[in-house]
Amino acid sequence: MKHKPALETELKLRIPATGPYRSLLEALGFHEATPAQPEVSVLWDRQGELRAMGSALRTRRYAGQFRLTWKGPKVPDAMLKIRPELETGIEQIEALEAILHALGYEPLLRMEKVRAVWERAELEACLDETPFGCYLELEGDPQAIRAAMEGLGLATDRAEPRSYPELYQAHGLG
Repeated sequence: MKHKPALETELKLRIPATGPYRSLLEALGFHEATPAQPEVSVLWDRQGELRAMGSALRTRRYAGQFRLTWKGPKVPDAMLKIRPELETGIEQIEALEAILHALGYEPLLRMEKVRAVWERAELEACLDETPFGCYLELEGDPQAIRAAMEGLGLATDRAEPRSYPELYQAHGLG
């Protein structure tokens, strides 16, 4: 997906390994947009202000790019993670980090994983390998997410409601 809407809708699913899902995604019409490579994300906050509002500020290094993302409070949903999201590219990560420090923000959590991005018209799929297991994230239209889940043979009991920051902390990595 080239342009993401201001409201992110996604579902994270626990999977035993990423390898078998490559051919399954291809069979469902996805193409690999970004091959598997390391991603480093850092969460920033200023004395817990963002966390208290249910928001997050993240810098990300992935696929030769730097990005800054703001995520707003979650919209209640039984299965999907829905929340406002704004993201932009960063030319100089060191300059942005210096600006964040000057504004009183501090890095709270550093997260590393290996991610491959797969795409088709209405949906993005990310195959993630983390220090605590493998996950498939589906992002896009809620109906397309549910249809892809079914096509991949994944039941709702594989849904992981926790965010990556919550999982990192739950596994003592934060």
